[in-house]
Amino acid sequence: MTEFPFSTTVDVRYQDHDTLGHVNNAVYVTYMEEARVAYLSEYAGLSMDDISMVVAHLDVDFRRTVEYADAVEVAVGVTDVGGSSFTMAYEVRDGEQVAVEGESVQVALDPETGESQPVPDEWREAFELVED
Repeated sequence: MTEFPFSTTVDVRYQDHDTLGHVNNAVYVTYMEEARVAYLSEYAGLSMDDISMVVAHLDVDFRRTVEYADAVEVAVGVTDVGGSSFTMAYEVRDGEQVAVEGESVQVALDPETGESQPVPDEWREAFELVED
């Protein structure tokens, strides 16, 4: 398991399971999204009302299935900050086992135009502050 600066517990809901009895592969992306929002608001201290961004790229590697769990732990951290984007890495854990590893790239948007813009200094400072 990789060390991450932040993790959060995400409930596994009954409807998250598919007909084979394990968490459906598409649901893990939602778990990662919940962790991303928690990281940005709770850990980095950024107001979600002030964040304008879009996910531009997403990679998900499935390591093992999650079956009949009440919750999973999702670890997350910012791994790179570029000009107008930043990268986050994730691990979805079922107990001590890593079920999914993922990475997403978010692009900062100008809320007025919807066009990409440089990652705001406030975000950069928050990412540096929490990653040290």
